[in-house]
Amino acid sequence: MAATEAAFAASRDLFERVATDLAAPDAAALTHSALEDLLAARMREVTRQLFQDHLDLRAVREERAGQVVDAAGVERTRIERGRARILATVFGKVTVTRIAYRARGAVDLHPADAALNMPAVMHSLGLSRLAATESARGSFAEACERVNALTGAGIGPRQVQELAVAAAADIDAYYRALVPEPCTGATLLVLSTDGKGVVIRPEALREATARAAAAKNGNKMATRLTPGEKHGRKRMATLGTVYDAEPAPRTVDDIIADPAESERERRPGPKARSKWLCGSVNDTAEQVIAAVFDQAEARDPDHRRTWVVLVDGARHQLDLIQAEAARRNITVHILIDIIHVLEYLWDAAHCLHPAGDRAAEAWVASQARTVLAGGSEQAAASIAAAAADAGLRPGARKGIDDAVGYLRNKAAHLRYDTALNEGFPIATGIIEGACRHLVKDRLDITGARWGLTGAEAVLKLRALRSNGDFDSYWAWHEKQEFNRNHQARYRDTLIPAA
Repeated sequence: MAATEAAFAASRDLFERVATDLAAPDAAALTHSALEDLLAARMREVTRQLFQDHLDLRAVREERAGQVVDAAGVERTRIERGRARILATVFGKVTVTRIAYRARGAVDLHPADAALNMPAVMHSLGLSRLAATESARGSFAEACERVNALTGAGIGPRQVQELAVAAAADIDAYYRALVPEPCTGATLLVLSTDGKGVVIRPEALREATARAAAAKNGNKMATRLTPGEKHGRKRMATLGTVYDAEPAPRTVDDIIADPAESERERRPGPKARSKWLCGSVNDTAEQVIAAVFDQAEARDPDHRRTWVVLVDGARHQLDLIQAEAARRNITVHILIDIIHVLEYLWDAAHCLHPAGDRAAEAWVASQARTVLAGGSEQAAASIAAAAADAGLRPGARKGIDDAVGYLRNKAAHLRYDTALNEGFPIATGIIEGACRHLVKDRLDITGARWGLTGAEAVLKLRALRSNGDFDSYWAWHEKQEFNRNHQARYRDTLIPAA
């Protein structure tokens, strides 16, 4: 007991000094905020010293192991006591002293490092977690300020970025290993994908984009941008979501009320649960869509549930989804988001009605109700006839032509009558919201030009936090760190750090 008390003498002394200073008459003049500042600084040092005292006690108590053999079967027969390394923690820097186990021509092993689950770098997993959390919220510079304000670590933006990238390293593997919640066969399985451009530094552009940028900027001026030249070019981030939903049958009147009827209560649509989001700047759209199908198939490996895919209608996206479904022999119901259809109808309405004409609203509602009832071809014919009756010149009917072409070309994916009857969702609000939350609110901040690794890490961390999985992921990530940094170096099985 006496030895244990002596081990913490330094931290006790620091604590007593703080207590003495707070008991002094001068402390009575401090405001509550001044007391907060004083304790934040002084008690951080007390905590750091407690950490150091504990490490020193472990070093004193460490006994030589009977046998230490590496993964290649080489035994470490010699030891060196007092081998030290620095660990930067959330409380400040401490020194870890332990026994090094040595053999000629082999890298030293430190079993005490495994017991502590020491990181491969100087910064602790606690600092890494804080850097990851703050980097997902704001810029790396802001994250750096926040980390330093909370810990006094004195690290820079580049170090914060490196810690965030390392923190995100196991996210894909975590989701591959995650067991989804069970569902009944009647529960809908909903998939959706979308894309959002991210301004990327030139060296991180995809090859085709880089060639296009080089061709456009070939005659670059020295003092200003040439016409059409941009400071940064964008690389597409592809996002995907999978969620479960119980069917909620509805009618056209539940979406857009019949103006001839009195107002009635509308039935709500399907409610998303067990939502999963993913995103990548590094992977292609094809790879992200494959990951979305992987997640969906993990939830329904026998393909017993009804799969609904919500998209915005982009041809390339549709082709990739159909190809992936065919490759896996899965029947999917592909629906185009009704909001995108409404945008085309409004563009057509602006060709037929002057600005501010309230009749345009009723016209759009009428056409939309026709589309919702499964009559996209009928709506296209009606819109084309309205343009002919109005005698619009070719240059004044682009919105009409686009709407008619869209309704006819996408008719196979506009069967909202079937979707409403079966209780499917018909809007891509979740993936649209993800584009705003995961990309626009963080990766599209003013002046940001991203490197590929930083953008990828932040996107994955934001998706992880949006899924509500950060805490469970971090516990899993620490186990992977233990396996990589320690278990993989030894022949025998080690006890993972708690």
